[in-house]
Amino acid sequence: MTKTRASQAGREILERVQALLEDPDHQDNPLYEALEGLREYALAQDQRLERLMRISDGYHLLERNHTQSLAVRCDRQLRRMEKMARISDQYQKTLWEVTESLREAANQDPLTGLANRRFLMERLKDEIQRAERKDTRLALCLMDVDHFKRINDRFGHEVGDTALCEIAGAVRQGLRRYDLYGRWGGEEFLLVLPQTGLSEAGAVIDRVRQEVGQVTVGEGEPLTLSASFGYTCLHVGEDPNDILKRADIALFRAKEAGRNRVEQEP
Repeated sequence: MTKTRASQAGREILERVQALLEDPDHQDNPLYEALEGLREYALAQDQRLERLMRISDGYHLLERNHTQSLAVRCDRQLRRMEKMARISDQYQKTLWEVTESLREAANQDPLTGLANRRFLMERLKDEIQRAERKDTRLALCLMDVDHFKRINDRFGHEVGDTALCEIAGAVRQGLRRYDLYGRWGGEEFLLVLPQTGLSEAGAVIDRVRQEVGQVTVGEGEPLTLSASFGYTCLHVGEDPNDILKRADIALFRAKEAGRNRVEQEP
């Protein structure tokens, strides 16, 4: 029986008792006084029950509202956390992109897109350690574009920049896929040839020289470019400065001998 039906049944019983008590024929009944007391007690209990039910209903309403309010707050908090998570993910992605951009900027020549001097020096150290650890040969070459000042003087620095980019492409065409190369500074380039001895290095470097010889710059009367090369191989116990110094000696000799040539330093 539901709460409403139980309350209705109780009121009906009290109404019947009230009717019996009001009947004059029952005034002298010995149960009259006891029945009157029972009716008053029942009425008091019914009123008390009504108050308890109102309190209970109010409590359940409050609890329901509180629960709903808590659910709303939780849902709002979850949405806020999801938004923060998305912002955090975007921040992490942006931070990674910025870090990568900075890393590339630190290791890349901005004009030619090749590795810069800083990156080349670190890689040269790694290649020397690898060659010593595996007991393999390592060749290194310094390349200098011949008469580069003439390009800037005749056509301007913009054409000179274009020439350096064209030369970078020519170097790329002449080398093997596992060779390391980059812009050493100005019109100088550095070539690092792993697992390569003097004779093999000479053939690779001459191929680069021929590729550079096919580059022309300027309009009207364009200039055909050329470059001089000095190379050497790693000696046991050498550091990067040692091998670079010997390659530079060979490069100087190539320039002194007329340029557009390859010279080696044993």
